[in-house]
Order: sequence, then structure tokens, then C-alpha cells
Amino acid sequence: MYEDVYALSTAFARPLMSKKIVETARKYGAEFVSHGCTGKGNDQVRFDASIMTLSGDGESLKIIAPAREWGMTRDEEKEYANKAGLEIRDVGNNRVYSIDRNLWGLAIEGEDLEDTWEAPPEDAFSWTSSIENAPDKQEIIDIEFEKGIPVALNNKKMSGVKLIDELNIIAGKHGIGRVDHLENRLVGIKSREVYETPAAVILYQAIAALETATLSREQQRIKSSLSTTYSDLVYDGRWFTSLRENIEAFMDDVQKFTSGSVKLRLYKGSSTVIGRKSRFSLYDYDMSTYSTTDSFNHGSAEGFIDIYSLPSRIQAKKQKYNDL
Repeated sequence: MYEDVYALSTAFARPLMSKKIVETARKYGAEFVSHGCTGKGNDQVRFDASIMTLSGDGESLKIIAPAREWGMTRDEEKEYANKAGLEIRDVGNNRVYSIDRNLWGLAIEGEDLEDTWEAPPEDAFSWTSSIENAPDKQEIIDIEFEKGIPVALNNKKMSGVKLIDELNIIAGKHGIGRVDHLENRLVGIKSREVYETPAAVILYQAIAALETATLSREQQRIKSSLSTTYSDLVYDGRWFTSLRENIEAFMDDVQKFTSGSVKLRLYKGSSTVIGRKSRFSLYDYDMSTYSTTDSFNHGSAEGFIDIYSLPSRIQAKKQKYNDL
């Protein structure tokens, strides 16, 4: 998650698109490629950097970016596209939104979203219900993971694509997955971004809950730190780097025991984890229970505390922290 909220739906798509652009250009012997990104956005960096990296120094494809080179506004882009036979859809009340959509999420931009004090109009959303229109009855779902990969929904095995598609529908109808975020763009400006990522929100929440059972504290913290770096790499258009591959290698290894199921309650825009289980869980009931039958050696705690507190007691003695 970029800045803890954005599931990188748009950013994840750009490396694949860039790869296919380069492959197609090579197939047909093209020397130039073009995109419609503006000079303010992140996508210009993602596309340009990826295409330049993949096409090779000295032989890189020439990139044409009319919107950036001509300083076009969105209205001018719309007019230019319509003249070229590319229809731009209006969305109610003569509003025009820039919408980027793929399986992982939907990004919405538009002039009436640029006032950070005004709530996004309801007709800006298409994947998620409003709280008012969401079902009045809660829904319980179960997601199964194998080595960190979701493999089943409500005890039905399915492909990743099918599972994400199903989750988008289920979570979306409960109003889950709306993100309204003031985002730090790569180019140095802040931008108000609105997203719909129902499945992504649920899956990130679920895998994090399962990891609390299967990973040690140290593993969780290192993974969290590397996740921040990874999200920056993806967001900043640095997909085709060794560091991204290095982090993924760590993630693959750290997830080898993250297998199990997570149960969630969906209701009126919120999702709550209400259960998790794994055959590799580090949670030991006999150790953790507060009943009189627990197997924890209470007597060993005193010695542990004596050793654990030794550094702070020495510092207090030498540096007079105890002169209070």
C-alpha cells in the first residue's frame, strides 16, 4: 500500500503495459511510441522510464507525449481525442472524469474532485455502494491462503483473477473499498486521489491478520519496512530494477508458512477480521491462556525481567536517570 492507503492499482498496470508496448514496437519495427500522460502525473515517469529501460540505451524508442509537450488541459485532451475518433465518456451533470480501471482497482480524477474539502459526488463511484444503499445485513466471508496467495473464497477454490473479481462485487456492494487520499506524487506535488479497491482492501487486511499468526515479530517488522520500499518502487515507476526483484524474493520466502484462513465481517463500509487459523500458527493456546491449566513457566519470568532490564538499570546508574 502506497502511503498506507493506495493499493497501487494503476501503478501495477504500467510495467506490463510498457512491456507490451516495447514488444509490439519491436514486432512491427516501430521507432516511435506515444502516450497521453500529462506533465504533472506519475504515469509519464512510469511509462517513459520503463520503455527506455526495456528498449535499451542507444536504441531506445522515441516517446511522443502530446499532452505533455503541448501543455494540454483535460478539456483540450478530450477535444483532441474526439477529433481523432476516440470517444470520451461524460458522467452525469456534464462532469468528465479521468478513470483508470483494471482488476485491482479503479482510479477517479476530475475537476470537481480537486477541492479537498468537498466530498466526491456519488455518481463518481461505480464499483462501491454508498453507506445508505449498502445492505442492512452483515455478511461473513472466509478467505483461504496458501503461501500468502489467496486460493479460495467461502470454501470455494478459484483462480486469483476469479477470486479478486468476486471480492470486488461482494465487498463493493457493502460500500467497502472507497479511498479518498491527498497523495504525494512523484513529481513533487500533492494531488487529491479517489480510488475504489474493494478486493484489494479486503485482501490486504486478511493477509495481515493471517501474518500475525504465522510470522514472528521481527519478520512482521522487516516485511512492513520492505513493503514501504516496495510500494515506493512500484509507485515511482522503478519496477524493472534489481531491488524490486530482491524484495520479492524475500517476500516469497517469508510467506512460505503463511497458509490458512481468515474470517471477516462486512457491513456498511467496514470490514472486520473476526477469526484466523493456520496449521503453522505460532499462537500456542496452552502457552497463552490465562487459565490455571496453562503450560507457561511463570517462575522463569523473574529471571527474564532481571536480564531484560539490565541495560536500562546500568544506564540509570551511570547517567543518573534515577535522580528523580
